[in-house]
Amino acid sequence: KELNRNKTFCIILRYLKFTFDPKEGIDNPAMVITDYSVWIPRPRMCVLKREEGETYDFNLRVERNRHGHVIRNVVLGGIAARGGLRDGDRLLEVNNCYVDDVPHAEVARKIKLSGQQLCMLVLDGEEYEQAVTRGQDLRLLSRILDEEPCKPPRLYHITKEPGSGLGISFTALEGEKGHFSVNLVKGGAAEKAGIRKGDHLVWMNGVMVSHLTHSALSRMMNKCGNSITILVIDSESEKIYMQRKMPILPAMAVPNKLPFSAKKLRLISGPEGYGFLLRLEKTSSGNTYHVLREVDSGSPAERAGMQDGEILLEVNGESVDSLRHDEIVERVRLSGKQVFITTISQSGLGFYNQLGLSPLLFCDGETAEKKMEEMNVELSPKGNNGLSGSRLCTVEKDPLGFGFRLDSLPQRHETFISEVGSGGSGQRAGLAVGDVVLEVNGKNVEEKYLADVITLVKNGGSCISLLVMDQTSYDKQKEEERPASNLTDSEVRESQIQ
Repeated sequence: KELNRNKTFCIILRYLKFTFDPKEGIDNPAMVITDYSVWIPRPRMCVLKREEGETYDFNLRVERNRHGHVIRNVVLGGIAARGGLRDGDRLLEVNNCYVDDVPHAEVARKIKLSGQQLCMLVLDGEEYEQAVTRGQDLRLLSRILDEEPCKPPRLYHITKEPGSGLGISFTALEGEKGHFSVNLVKGGAAEKAGIRKGDHLVWMNGVMVSHLTHSALSRMMNKCGNSITILVIDSESEKIYMQRKMPILPAMAVPNKLPFSAKKLRLISGPEGYGFLLRLEKTSSGNTYHVLREVDSGSPAERAGMQDGEILLEVNGESVDSLRHDEIVERVRLSGKQVFITTISQSGLGFYNQLGLSPLLFCDGETAEKKMEEMNVELSPKGNNGLSGSRLCTVEKDPLGFGFRLDSLPQRHETFISEVGSGGSGQRAGLAVGDVVLEVNGKNVEEKYLADVITLVKNGGSCISLLVMDQTSYDKQKEEERPASNLTDSEVRESQIQ
């Protein structure tokens, strides 16, 4: 039974209990009717499309005393409103990626990197708050829209081989305009790249093929030169996307051996700084970028993997596209002893520009993550304060903060980590929920009140060091159990979605 038109629905289960009299048959049963209602929230799929220079016309917020990512300031008659967004909606997925538990800055970044088309799964604000109160698993709500999971599209770059060329061709599906099936040359370049027989073509060299005829697609192939970049998906998953009325976008794709990728680097300042220069230069393409130059041999920059001539894309997760040179320098300076930057080669940036994609969509963070782990091991003291198993975690402040929350038990001074933001600075530094905080920037805080510890963190600058120990090890050391609780206060953060 449906109630309130798409807002809620109830499944009514009726159980009938009869008292049967064999003399009277069942004409006059004693009947009891019992109703059981199961409330299930209904998320909505909103697809937003904009033209070059337009904005999506809404803000994304994290608000005090409200859960989730809140949709606000939806412009009346604007792109977001026409796409179905309403003020107060909560955002669950961006381009088929669950984001409810992802930090605000990262969610806003995903939206901005999506380009000119955006797919969002949202839930009415009241329904969201009820679902949270009832302890429902928000991840499972998207399963209401499709009973079977669908695989993401896949992005490939194929380079011609002598004799066999690209090793791929396309057949128009009968009766379906703009739909093409993949044909492969056995052992050819496309098959080696990982493309499968029967895959369907979605996008080629930056162009969606849904509006192309087979002859137009053939002309594109003839002009492609020595390589092509294509987006494909298996036919069964494509059906699911179509049933959900969800677009298949490059921003949803799993990249496969692309020739270029952006790099995330973590730089730890040495006695003479980071060991590189930042210059504003006009490249051979005619565009002006912030270019990394004069990387000193053996410097922190070189050890992190920086190369001369690379283009700077981000500082501490913030895009530098709209920043002036002096603003970037100031952000690096305020980072303190370490900074996180994202770079790409000039040829790599040209590759993504030709495709109409942001290089930040497909970023190689393996090097940075490995170096972070190694650095945390190097910095971890052994037997500090006589407590074996302690870890020294260096946490740098990004636009969202330090990426963790502190809490304590009312009857004790013990301070512990109550929350670690997924993908945030705290997680990257190695913090875990339940860790007991022993020191902040070298000062012992085991007997301090929570407010005093928070003050030390706030006054510690943009880079702090925390000596922590997991709860189990700490309990063994202190020979007592200390349960955890949660901190509920939060700041208001807002991103205007462009």
